[in-house]
Order: sequence, then C-alpha cells, then structure tokens
Amino acid sequence: MNIGLIILGVIILIVIVLISMYNKLVKLRNNRENAFADIDVQLQQRHDLIPQLVESVKGYMEHESGVLTRVTEARAAAMGAGTINR
Repeated sequence: MNIGLIILGVIILIVIVLISMYNKLVKLRNNRENAFADIDVQLQQRHDLIPQLVESVKGYMEHESGVLTRVTEARAAAMGAGTINR
C-alpha cells in the first residue's frame, strides 16, 4: 500500500509540474502577442500622424516663402534707396 501511495504522489506531482509548465508557456505566449500588438499600435499611430505632419510643414513652408519674399523685396528696396528717408 505504501508503494501505491508513493506512485500516486509522484504521478500527482508530475501532473502539477506539467500543468505549471503549460500555464507558464501560455503566459509567455500571451505576453509576446501583447508586445507585438503594442508595436502594431505604435506604428499605426505614427502612420496616422504623417498626413498631419505634412500639412503643418506645408503651412510653415507657405509662411516662410512669404517671409523670404518680403525680406528679399526689403533688401532690394534698401539697396536701391538713394537717401536715408527712402
């Protein structure tokens, strides 16, 4: 009877270890999937922000173009001035 209890105890211990290992593997798999999902979310957010960045650069480019034109005109006027008043 003692040998039967020892064998039953070993079998129960092996089953507990196998269940524990399986649960650990499932947990690791879920962590990996969550990590890849987080990366996908970050990449999608960056992709969604690109049109906004392009529009803001276009607006700034128009502003800078106007400033450059006015500075060039002012420089030309200053170089062509005959007196200090003009």
